[in-house]
Amino acid sequence: MVDYDIKKGWAGKIEGEGLEKLMMETFGNAERRGSAVVSGYGVLQKIEAEMTSKLILRVETTNISGPMTDDDILDTKRKLNVFVEAATGFDVKARKKRAQDKAKKGLL
Repeated sequence: MVDYDIKKGWAGKIEGEGLEKLMMETFGNAERRGSAVVSGYGVLQKIEAEMTSKLILRVETTNISGPMTDDDILDTKRKLNVFVEAATGFDVKARKKRAQDKAKKGLL
């Protein structure tokens, strides 16, 4: 489970049906389960995303059991990064920097 910061003012884009629509566009499937939206893609059996506040998006993933190819793993990781960037407003570099800053402050 990973908590990602959401860019200020970005939460409106994924509130309500927004997160479910985004997952449907990115992964081709999505299902609402309570406050979370669940999907699956490639080597990820389950991708569960939930907006815990206007500033935090929680994403939990579960890998499939069995053999995985490098190409499948890379494709899945890229697709997940596309989703998280669209949902949070931060690209990979910005998410990494924010996580490093939190770690330095002892917030992780």
